[in-house]
Amino acid sequence: MVNLKSRTRNILLITGGLVLVFLLWFFLDIVIYILLSVILSFVGKPLMWALGRIKIRNFTIPRSVTAFISLISLWLLFFLILRFLVPLLVKEFETFSQINFEQIFSSLQEPLSRFFSFFSRKPVEITNSTFIELIREQLDNQFRFSDLNKTVSFIAGTVGELFIGFFAVSFITFFFLKDSTMFRDAILLMVPTEMEEKVGKILDTISYLLRRYFLGIVLEMILVGVLYTLGLTIIGIEINHAVVIGLFCGLFNIIPYVGPWIGVLTGLSIGLALNVNMDFMSHTLPLLGWMTVAFLLVKVLDDVLFQPLIYSKSVKAHPLEIFLVILAAGSQGGVIGMVLAIPVYTILRVIAKEFFDNLKFVRKITQDLDKIEKNDHPFIIQ
Repeated sequence: MVNLKSRTRNILLITGGLVLVFLLWFFLDIVIYILLSVILSFVGKPLMWALGRIKIRNFTIPRSVTAFISLISLWLLFFLILRFLVPLLVKEFETFSQINFEQIFSSLQEPLSRFFSFFSRKPVEITNSTFIELIREQLDNQFRFSDLNKTVSFIAGTVGELFIGFFAVSFITFFFLKDSTMFRDAILLMVPTEMEEKVGKILDTISYLLRRYFLGIVLEMILVGVLYTLGLTIIGIEINHAVVIGLFCGLFNIIPYVGPWIGVLTGLSIGLALNVNMDFMSHTLPLLGWMTVAFLLVKVLDDVLFQPLIYSKSVKAHPLEIFLVILAAGSQGGVIGMVLAIPVYTILRVIAKEFFDNLKFVRKITQDLDKIEKNDHPFIIQ
């Protein structure tokens, strides 16, 4: 009888979980807005805490005011970052618009012919027209601008969605900052009274782990971007070009395992394009070699030091476990799946530990969660 009740409970929990997953997928846009708001509220919480400690005699700043100041400060910070980066990006695009790509193909013609001839019995001859036809064919397949109305409608729709998203995220973030228990209380309202304590514990643990993970991701992006910028500047790349390449490498680094290599290829492509007027064999090729060395040094440092701390220790999971989860998510969801793999897996592990701890497999993959102590939570939701 006990086994029957336990089995029925597990079936109901699994069914409820599947229904929840379907609802999350159906309302994906709203879920994304809420997740972004939660992340922003995490970032703004230290400022909220500092403003709340300000006291003039018996007067303290109301939480609504501190929430508004924190929200404005966050958007102001993002605006200042964009104010610094946008001119650099615009200058880079202006530089690229003046590049003669046929000259790039001409400079690559001889070394590529030698490279392919090394693996072929017959000499391989590569011409500019081969490159140009290939590039044009790929662009025609990827971008079709024949229908101007569709293009204009797409741009207008995108701008509208961005405006709605900005307003929604700002509105939700304000209330998350004002009432830090709102998200927690809203979820607890939907669970039975006898399960409130267990669900509350789940929310606290998830909040702690995800806060550590997102903080680590942001820190890793900054460190990797700065190191790439410094390395490229040392080998002779102009500072504005080095900053742009470092920015791209830092942003791509958010994609686990694959992202850093995308950043490296992007950086090498920019380096090649910027030195198209120089002799390839005597100048461009050695420069690309030094760029590769700089990229690899930062990549090794990231793999050995940064990523193990973020992808493994921050969410209390084994590195191989994390790798397999990211691999599975990438095969099913592509780049977006890889980015979301660790946060989603962390949430599922915490839930499984509380509700399915009787299963040996669940106990095995969640054993490191037992090491989390209450005093480890710096800004835990109470």
